[in-house]
Formats: sequence, C-alpha cells, structure tokens
Amino acid sequence: MILPKDRDPRFITIRRGGTLTDLDHQLLALWAAACAEHVLPLFESVQPSDPRPRQAIEQTRAWARGEIRMSQSRTAGGHAMAAARELNGAARHAAYAAGQAAAVAHVAAHELGAAAYAIKAARAAASKGEGERAGRLECQWQREQLPEAIRGLVLDDQRLRNDICWSVFDC
Repeated sequence: MILPKDRDPRFITIRRGGTLTDLDHQLLALWAAACAEHVLPLFESVQPSDPRPRQAIEQTRAWARGEIRMSQSRTAGGHAMAAARELNGAARHAAYAAGQAAAVAHVAAHELGAAAYAIKAARAAASKGEGERAGRLECQWQREQLPEAIRGLVLDDQRLRNDICWSVFDC
C-alpha cells in the first residue's frame, strides 16, 4: 500500500479542490518517469521483448507534455503492472515503478510509488549484503533529480509516507 487513507490536498489539482498546480503535477510525473527509467534495465534484461514498462514511461512523459489524455497514461500504467505480475525480484519492482509513474497522471500521489518501487528494484538487484546500500544510493540519486519546484513537497511526502512505502526513503 503506497497511498494514504486520506488524500493529501497538496497532491490534488486545484481544479479538483486541492492545491496542486498543473505544472507541479507534470513535474511530479516527469520525476516519477525518471525514477522508473533509471531501473528499467533491470526489467528489460529479463524481459527484453516486453515493451509495456518502457511504453508506460513514454506515456507518462507524453501526458506531461499534453500530448495524450490522462486515461491513456493510466492505461499504460496498468499494462506495465501486468508485465510485473509474472515476475519477481528486481524485474518485478522495476515494472511496477513504470506502472506507478504512468498512474501519476491520474493520481499525483503515485509519484512515491514509482520512487519506492525503483528503490526496491535497486535493492533486489544488489549483490548479497549490499541491498540496503544500493537502496540508499538509489534514493539519493532520485533526490538529486528532483526539480526545485517540487523538492520540498516530495521530501515531505517521503517523510509522511515512508512507513507505508516499506521505509525505503531513509537515505
């Protein structure tokens, strides 16, 4: 479970009664796509002929550019998550990261899902005894990618939802 029981108005767009601007929503989606893409090779090395997670990341970016509708990005996210279901370990987590990234178009709070699954993928891919370190490095890399406009929002969200995101944001 990566979403809180009560929705944070900071992750609800202004037109829906929250405080999130469209620009910040797009930045969240682009950051989530970057997090997912960073670990995508962990999926593609196991399933090189399955394009669904890569397509989900591409659809996330297309939505952020205004080229497709939210529903198209969300659908691509569902397909990426379907690609994950038959797998385990790093490949599974990487595909879920892509699916979560594409879901940001629908629910902005999925941004942490993409990041958390990417960290889980990095941990799972690490050699024995190096998982925690790999996860911390991935978390730090993700934070370096954060646009300044959403940095405070995402870091606060990580602090608030760390417990329901497998405590992966302790980096």
